[in-house]
Amino acid sequence: MDASFWHQKWERGEIAFHEREANPFLVAHFKKLKLAKGCRVFLPLCGKTRDISWLLGCGYRVAGAELSELAVNELFKELGLEPQLFKAGELVRYSAKDIDIFVGDIFDVSAEYLGPISAIYDRAALVALPSSIRERYTSHLMNITGTAPQLLICYEYDQRLMDGPPFSVTENEVMQHYGAMYQLKSVESKSVAGGLKGKVASTETVWLLQHASVEQC
Repeated sequence: MDASFWHQKWERGEIAFHEREANPFLVAHFKKLKLAKGCRVFLPLCGKTRDISWLLGCGYRVAGAELSELAVNELFKELGLEPQLFKAGELVRYSAKDIDIFVGDIFDVSAEYLGPISAIYDRAALVALPSSIRERYTSHLMNITGTAPQLLICYEYDQRLMDGPPFSVTENEVMQHYGAMYQLKSVESKSVAGGLKGKVASTETVWLLQHASVEQC
């Protein structure tokens, strides 16, 4: 799976993963991160998610990373914002009031480019990546955000029955990637109605990843 896979998905409009409303898990559990208004939240592989509009509406600032420039243009159009564009190494930063989205390979996003981050909301990044990349991704994510606390959403199903994305990420794997740096807590878990993609029984779990002491901005 390479960049062309995702570019083709957006070009063809094959974006069943895009939700028309803010994710219910986000709405229900984001407050558990205990962030003050004005804190800056990072969404890796954000697409044009409506979660960004929800976060902005709640008074948070948003940073994101997305491979598809098409998705980012649609995002700003839907938000009714006219972005300014800046070069950031191999990336292009789309910026408007309270929002910065970096277009390009997430592994080109550095802590210097990204700036201070108070929390991470990962609904669609970890589960979008094949197992061969996930260890590199989680290490990179912690590095560029200063190991900011996270709200993480994962699916778990029999990977033999269906190819991802989204891929199955087990509790053991979440612990393997993040257990040394965070206190992990499963805050909600439920079966996916009708099965994932209508094909396979799956459980969706929300993880809260925090440090021993929670600091507000």
